[in-house]
Amino acid sequence: MADDAPLPAILITGGATRIGAEIARGFAGQGWHVVIHYLSSGDQAGALAGELPSAETVQCDLSDDNAAASMIEQAAARLPGLRCLVNSASVFRYDDATKLDPATNREAMQVNALTPARMAQAFVAHAQGDEPRCVINVTDMKIENPNPDFFSYTMSKHALASTIPMMAMTAPADARVYGIAPGAILASHDQSEDETDVSHRLNLLERKTSPQEIVDAALFLATGTLKSGTTLFIDSGQHLMDQPRDVIYLAREEAMRRKDRA
Repeated sequence: MADDAPLPAILITGGATRIGAEIARGFAGQGWHVVIHYLSSGDQAGALAGELPSAETVQCDLSDDNAAASMIEQAAARLPGLRCLVNSASVFRYDDATKLDPATNREAMQVNALTPARMAQAFVAHAQGDEPRCVINVTDMKIENPNPDFFSYTMSKHALASTIPMMAMTAPADARVYGIAPGAILASHDQSEDETDVSHRLNLLERKTSPQEIVDAALFLATGTLKSGTTLFIDSGQHLMDQPRDVIYLAREEAMRRKDRA
């Protein structure tokens, strides 16, 4: 890279916390300039940006897809090295297949599906970083191993997953569209520490999948060497199983059976 060439840049939605923050650290460690998107985690975003060699923060409410698309266009105009968009942010609220909650469903479909699709389209149209440019949509292993829990969330992730091969077909030659489908990685919803440890081993390999595995997958996809439209499942084989409930509740039910046997 020439001395005056811009750093490769990445924008990560939900980049201030959880998996998004791990991805931010991973790319920063490889010499990327990181744009950390946040909604309400401004303090965490600022603190993380201060840790990284080259970073900035941007606030946007992803329930406003027009504002989100504009955020991408503005970042592309400001950052000539913008090469990657990671749609990591999502909402995760409970409802189930017996009766979806309309408000929960509308929010999930907006934030988890419509807005990421519009951001991806804006990125492909406006980002000017050196090839390969890529969008990475974070979906969920539930797209292959669904269960009735978190119905609207799962519905929205199926919708987002469907956009990946379609957008790959229409993207220009220098752009790629990918997916990462994680399994249980971090504590979620109302899990205790013990429940988290049990639930994260409910996969074919009976092991915990680490956040670093997600980071490594994202870094690999950012090279653009994999066929566009591909989704990588990072879940220790969980997507190959047939689980009747979310692992949060499977682990909780197992804990209750153990208690009853004691």
